[in-house]
Amino acid sequence: MSTATTASVSTHILDTSIGRPAEGVAISLSAKGADGTWQNLGGSKTDADGRCKDLPALSEGTTHVRLDFETEAYFVNKNTQQAETQQDAPAHRDSDAFFPEVAITFAVKPGEHYHVPLLLNPFGYSVYRGS
Repeated sequence: MSTATTASVSTHILDTSIGRPAEGVAISLSAKGADGTWQNLGGSKTDADGRCKDLPALSEGTTHVRLDFETEAYFVNKNTQQAETQQDAPAHRDSDAFFPEVAITFAVKPGEHYHVPLLLNPFGYSVYRGS
């Protein structure tokens, strides 16, 4: 829950290659300090619905936030077989995830909630400000 002096953040991940939520993806939340350095505030993992509802609270005065999604482990552990069966997927890859991590940086304003969904597949991703 946000107050007039802080913003709050939530996210969810949909694996568009299988049309299902991405469960078990580690996510960390960082805030940019007044000195320009990033401070890791903590993190969580997506639940069975691909949602991450328990990210740490933001400090008062936070203006820039970064979500780091650890996508490589997800594809290695959960969906490599599904991605491999796609007709247009390359037969041989150096890695099980073309994007081993996804970092999304965005601006926040006090008192607002920011829901930032990640649409993910083995070879691409998209994000947007949700509701």
